[in-house]
Amino acid sequence: MRNLFIAPRKLGRKLGLGAAAVVGLLAFGGTAQAANPLELNFWLSGPRYDGRVAPCERALSVISDQFREKEATFWNSPLAITGFSRIHETAFRPWQADNIPRRYCSADVMLSDGKVRSVHFSIIEDGGFGGISDMVSLSPGVEWCVTGLDRNWAYNPSCRAARP
Repeated sequence: MRNLFIAPRKLGRKLGLGAAAVVGLLAFGGTAQAANPLELNFWLSGPRYDGRVAPCERALSVISDQFREKEATFWNSPLAITGFSRIHETAFRPWQADNIPRRYCSADVMLSDGKVRSVHFSIIEDGGFGGISDMVSLSPGVEWCVTGLDRNWAYNPSCRAARP
């Protein structure tokens, strides 16, 4: 019975010595240095945004496809968007001029269950993987939320986080 209590003590001592060694190496290592003038001014021009963001209507097919896929894959639901109406822009670049340009839009959607809900979405310039997005393929650069069907609460309450 006594041997069961000795092993944790030895393990604790070994862990304590290991932690002390790591702290010692970090404490006596080299200090952080500021960037030199060449590093400060070389190729750090920052992103260039032209404000070329597609109109609201260009994102509707992407939203329909992604909604159908999400409902089928994650929620085992046959719901699909059957139509859009009252498509309108709610804001364009609502924040400072040097932020990534976004066009915020809203619309009413008819679902396959016969209910009409609202969808709020944004189209983001260079919003694709690694900032690569063209005007034809908007799928990575569109964020959307259908009110009442945000089941994982990514934009809740009532899709407020999907609006400007």
